[in-house]
Amino acid sequence: MIRRYPEVYHMAERGSWASIRRHGLLSTTALLDLFQIQGAQRVRLESQWRPKSETISHTTYGPAVIRDQRPMPETELRGLLVGIDPSEWYRLINAKVFFWADMWGLKKLLGAVMYRSRSHDVLTVDTKALVQRHIERMWLTDQNTGSIISGKRRGPDTFKRVRDFAGSWVTEVVIDYSVPDVISLCTRVEEWKEDNMVRQIWSRGSEG
Repeated sequence: MIRRYPEVYHMAERGSWASIRRHGLLSTTALLDLFQIQGAQRVRLESQWRPKSETISHTTYGPAVIRDQRPMPETELRGLLVGIDPSEWYRLINAKVFFWADMWGLKKLLGAVMYRSRSHDVLTVDTKALVQRHIERMWLTDQNTGSIISGKRRGPDTFKRVRDFAGSWVTEVVIDYSVPDVISLCTRVEEWKEDNMVRQIWSRGSEG
């Protein structure tokens, strides 16, 4: 199944590549750990709905943006959950790194009303290399787990290990916590706006 997808794609906040090169590709949970965010702020960012992107800062690492979860409001989400409550679902999602399995899914997100006015850093990753390095922390799912628009039911069983996945297509390839070696798995990084590539930021073998 995974062989059908030679490349996978991660959409990050514009300007994130420099930090990603330094720290790897971090889930929200991993980023909060790195920035030593605790207490009420941690609970709000990790266990509650984020209707907008939020900036956190650290004396050593500087600022970082935690992306919004606008397509996943708690009121609508609650009715779709199976075997898990909203706060548990948000923590589950926030502890993972997500890749689109195909360009169609990526472009659909880039063109969504809430994102189309902004540019984004898009990382293209070699799927075979990602599987070889991280298969023990890898999950597959046939739905966009960051949006409730489809109306699909969801819970812990929405994510399946590669060996257990029986769906006819993959929507997301998911890695637990972080991909610290993502720079060695990337083939290119580009700036995109809507469904258009604006410029190349970095490519394998290039400088910078």
